[in-house]
Amino acid sequence: MNYENLLIRDNEGIITVTINREGSLNALNSRTMLELRHFFGEDAPRRSGLRGIILTGAGEKAFVAGADIKEFLALDAAQGQAMAQRGHDIFFSIERFPKPVVAAINGFALGGGCELAMACHLRVATENARFGQPEVNLGLIPGYGGTQRLIQYIGKSKAVELLMTADMIGAEEAYRLGLVNYVVPPGEEAEKAAELIRKIASKGPVAIARIIETVNAYFQYDKDGFATEVRAFGDAAGTEDFREGATAFIEKRKPDFKGR
Repeated sequence: MNYENLLIRDNEGIITVTINREGSLNALNSRTMLELRHFFGEDAPRRSGLRGIILTGAGEKAFVAGADIKEFLALDAAQGQAMAQRGHDIFFSIERFPKPVVAAINGFALGGGCELAMACHLRVATENARFGQPEVNLGLIPGYGGTQRLIQYIGKSKAVELLMTADMIGAEEAYRLGLVNYVVPPGEEAEKAAELIRKIASKGPVAIARIIETVNAYFQYDKDGFATEVRAFGDAAGTEDFREGATAFIEKRKPDFKGR
């Protein structure tokens, strides 16, 4: 696919995906969603040597300031449901991606932007970042998983308040509530995200993929998280990586994982 709205940069296996619609505060229009679907569903899984992905927005004002509302005006109920389902499918492909995906949040993360950040495995925010789900201001609700993931991260009581009031919160409050993992000065978010990926990449890649799978299973209505853990533990125990990791521990050396 020829990416029009995404900039893709590979730095030693750490890929930075930048949503490049700065003039629209990186709003998620249909083309951008299509490109995200292709990247996470077809492009990234085929890349050899991939260590992790950083997802960010162009410019200093916004990570993603929401969806492109102009595209919503012609929706009827059936079209709205189809749009939401596509969004869910794309964001699930991010949440379930077997390598770490870290959101580097540089400014506003509102509506679909907040939902996109929550679909990532980890979040690094700049001190000036702002988060919110303002859909009720438009007579809508979040449609890309926001009503579900916000509860998972910050709990029902505060999530319901933010969803119903459309209030925004700053980076420090987002950190206090558990929505973001780190808060850093502007300009340092990408490096912190890369630091996290490098640290995770030093661990067993099969084990990391199983961690992502089992944690996600806790929140999936059609999965038994405990049963998923039992199966995934067995899978990991049968890998070359486990033998190498255990042997390296006993021999007091750094393991050389092969992802097998």
